[in-house]
Amino acid sequence: MNDADFDDFYAPPTGDGGFAVGGVKLARPFRISRLGHFGFNSDDVETAVKFYTQFLGFDITDILDAGHRLTDEQRKLVKGPPIGVFTRYGSDHHAMVLFNRDLREVSDPPGRWPKGVTTNQITWQCGSLGQINDAIKWFANKKVPTVRSGRDMPGSNWHTYITDPDGNVNELYYGIEQVGWDGHSKPVEMRDRVFREAPTLPQISEYTETTEAMAKGVKVMDGYRHKSADKPDAVFDVDGVKIARPFKVIHMGPVRLFLKDVDAGVRFYTDTLGFSLTEEVTFKGHRCAFLRCNTEHHAVALYPIELRKELGLSEHTNNFSIGMQVCNYRQLRNAREFLKEKGCDVFELPHELFPGMDYNFFVRDPDGHAVQLYDYIEQIGWNATPRPLSQRRKIKSGVWPDSLDQATDSYMGEPFLGPIS
Repeated sequence: MNDADFDDFYAPPTGDGGFAVGGVKLARPFRISRLGHFGFNSDDVETAVKFYTQFLGFDITDILDAGHRLTDEQRKLVKGPPIGVFTRYGSDHHAMVLFNRDLREVSDPPGRWPKGVTTNQITWQCGSLGQINDAIKWFANKKVPTVRSGRDMPGSNWHTYITDPDGNVNELYYGIEQVGWDGHSKPVEMRDRVFREAPTLPQISEYTETTEAMAKGVKVMDGYRHKSADKPDAVFDVDGVKIARPFKVIHMGPVRLFLKDVDAGVRFYTDTLGFSLTEEVTFKGHRCAFLRCNTEHHAVALYPIELRKELGLSEHTNNFSIGMQVCNYRQLRNAREFLKEKGCDVFELPHELFPGMDYNFFVRDPDGHAVQLYDYIEQIGWNATPRPLSQRRKIKSGVWPDSLDQATDSYMGEPFLGPIS
């Protein structure tokens, strides 16, 4: 490879590089770095919360009671408690958000939730508040449908929401609240800085916000904390730490979606959000596309809706699955056995649908949504090319070796920060 060949790697991947984002020329005024959090609208939110907390190990950080927003007539249409539940696996305030589906469909503007859209948010992190504000202006200029912008509570993240061609809500955000060693989220008294529109800049820092709250007499340790009585006994030795299940979720994603038009979906996620197309697979004559925003082989995967029934996945949702990474291969095998023993619906799907991934399996949540558990995903390096098919590990469905040979990118990618409690 000569110097001229190298020049191609440093040219803007799309557009003319007209925006200097943090001093680097990009084709749009923001850069998505990772999937931050995700959510489902649930037909039985209380049962769903038990599944994600008891079986998958998420902790509740806040419960939002939206009953006061409903009229008497609306309340009659909502089965179950009118709540949204925010849960986490790490220090981000929330990674999985579960809302009462009736609540969202009754209280949100008509048409917000097209038939089959049960994902309430696919949330992508950007590196600064300035990027979020610039994205809001850029989307408006491009006439991208925007749901809303501002800052929500709980969670404290600054954001804007837009929709893809099938109506899936994608959120870009910056600055989510961090939950530390004490396990408490911010108290309700610190939710006074809600914004319903794009903020003027600059805004005060989180440190200043907390200092001002303390000066007002707010008890910052009075926020919600997951009740210890709701946590199963810690009986498993997981790589030297005693926890309640033999594995630990350390990362969210990829998101997999069934779309009416995969081509339109690829254009949206590349042209509008700035993802890169890593790889395509033709499965039974259908185009499946895998797109990345960082070094992971893919953060979002798009499949034609025609495959949904053939794969035996729930026809009530256009969500194929949400991925959850565990610490290592041993934990993945243990998770598979643990969830089977708990009576969960555990299954595998054709491996060619998940290029860049090794061993993985799925478990169905109480609403029929599929959760994909895995421990490894291929990392894309400086030359922006995936590993050739001939060099990938050969997987046989249903066969799980005791251990695996090391790959060049084993244990690579975004590290989990913090204890696995």
